[in-house]
Amino acid sequence: MNYIQPIPRQAEFPLPQARIFKLLAAFFSYLFHPLFISVYVAAYLIYLHPYSFFAFDPQQKFLRLLSIFVITAFFPAFTVLLLWRLQFADSILLKTQKERIIPYVASIIYFFWAFFVARNLEGTPPIMVSFFLGTFLCASAALMANNYFKISMHALAVGGAATFMILAGLVTGQPMGPAIAIATLITGIVCTSRLIVSDHHPMEIYWGLILGALSQLVAGFFIL
Repeated sequence: MNYIQPIPRQAEFPLPQARIFKLLAAFFSYLFHPLFISVYVAAYLIYLHPYSFFAFDPQQKFLRLLSIFVITAFFPAFTVLLLWRLQFADSILLKTQKERIIPYVASIIYFFWAFFVARNLEGTPPIMVSFFLGTFLCASAALMANNYFKISMHALAVGGAATFMILAGLVTGQPMGPAIAIATLITGIVCTSRLIVSDHHPMEIYWGLILGALSQLVAGFFIL
């Protein structure tokens, strides 16, 4: 049952500005889709962070990123596609709370798998282990929240990513100002985009940000 009641849409932007804003909002919603956020964060840690994977050669870095893409993006996307083709969901956009239950359960399994592999694979830095524990906790929290309202998956993902960047900067002591600024900017752009092109209530966006941030903070408390 949805406990957050929808609010009437406010006046739209005048044409043609409305079309431009909606196109941009749709573009950013796809570019920073929740399935891609873990891959983006992992790519930053593997290729740009000063010391996380400095001992890895280019082939090892590529294989590590590829494995993360398969577990955290390809498998969840394939699960949604399969549900849609088997008619368990009306569309791949998962517009209702009921349609999101199985994908959330599947994501919990995949993210726990990513965390378990990261924790036991030699050479994985603690900050990456912490990040994947945070994504697992975030997916678990999203499943519970889904019983009450359609929480924003985009907000969960970007809120967690931005919090992780701040946490990683504080813990490692590395100069991560640009990464934190970019992650914060992306968070604002994505959440604004979802308010423009989705049917989310603002509170569903806010709760997504809160739960995403809390998940990474709890993971950091236990790992870092």
